[in-house]
Amino acid sequence: MPEVVFHVDQSKSMRDQDPPGHNRWHPDVPAVASVAPGSEFRVECREWTDAQLGNNDSANDVRDVDLTHAHMLSGPIEVQGAEPGDLLVVDILDLGPVPQETGPAPGQGWGYTGIFAKTNAGGFLTDYFPDAYKAIWDFHGQEATSRHLPGIRYTGVTHPGLFGTAPSAELLARWNERERALIATDPDRVPPLALPPLEDGVLAGTLSGEELARVGREGARTVPARENGGNHDIKNFTRGSRVFYPVHVAGAKLSGGDLHFSQGDGEITFCGAIEMGGFIDFGVDLIKGGMETYGVTTNPVFMPGNVEPRYSEFISFIGVSVEHETNTQRYMNATLAYKRACLNAIEYLKTFGYSGEQAYLLLGSAPIEGRISGIVDIPNACCSLYLPTAIFDFDIRPTAEGPRKADRGQCAVTS
Repeated sequence: MPEVVFHVDQSKSMRDQDPPGHNRWHPDVPAVASVAPGSEFRVECREWTDAQLGNNDSANDVRDVDLTHAHMLSGPIEVQGAEPGDLLVVDILDLGPVPQETGPAPGQGWGYTGIFAKTNAGGFLTDYFPDAYKAIWDFHGQEATSRHLPGIRYTGVTHPGLFGTAPSAELLARWNERERALIATDPDRVPPLALPPLEDGVLAGTLSGEELARVGREGARTVPARENGGNHDIKNFTRGSRVFYPVHVAGAKLSGGDLHFSQGDGEITFCGAIEMGGFIDFGVDLIKGGMETYGVTTNPVFMPGNVEPRYSEFISFIGVSVEHETNTQRYMNATLAYKRACLNAIEYLKTFGYSGEQAYLLLGSAPIEGRISGIVDIPNACCSLYLPTAIFDFDIRPTAEGPRKADRGQCAVTS
């Protein structure tokens, strides 16, 4: 087993780890470990909310989750010799749930998928599903099942939702400038257009006092992907992947977490993956001056691993950029087109007995494929969603006999 450079005791909050991690992007968060190029090492992770959600049949914890604490990241890890302008080469060697443990923290034999309430972050379809819901998943080796989604069993594509390097002070200032300008266009929007820096809930490793407060005032929230990597939520970042991260500060300062047992393209419920704590093994190296050499100046590039479920048959749903409820045409809007594909899939699954909320939870967590299928045929963008048929224990293909409707139970709801 590689050396553990960041250890997590799953019975403790990230704030009580020795040393603690962090939940803001800022160049002054101190490194907790130092590794040489060519090293292989293990990083242990808490679930992204710091285990605010439990293995139960209520969605109250999803409704009430405090997002000022998220994401809880392990690191930063200094890579010796890394300088601004380099590319940090990161190999994902292995990852998974918390090994050899069962318990109350996500990753200890179980995980969850959540639909966040519109008033607390929302999700891709929040105007259609404004309330909080949850599904608990039990892990069986590489497969997952849920008491809240009966009739379904699938192989997970384990991956980190979030990893990246520290921003420079200049890059951080650009992030804050553009995101504040976006917020100012509709400051009262629910959910908000972006999340500005916030002192409440800030964690920055061992920093305290005024140094900690300054990170809270300046540090970027970890919700979106940005130039440093960040919260990509790409399900193909799995074992065998190689990622090339831009380096913006000395030592690179690699951090991350938000591990997923499985996820569909888009992670559409906001907390749409099967969320868990666990471990990830890395190998690192450097390409000196690689950002300029390869033109990697705005976002990382990566080579997907070859470990994924072998699903070969799908039922696919199509969406175009039309608001059908009002018969309103939108010009080449791929976001709307994918939203319509998701809604079409949900309506289809409802004919088999699932509720809309159950279907939404499934599309966020199962290894669906989302694709931009047409982006030039005015006025409609066209997107498609591919749902593996083999994850169901009944035939979901259309037949002359009609759908096999049954009592599919219910997901966890609020009280």
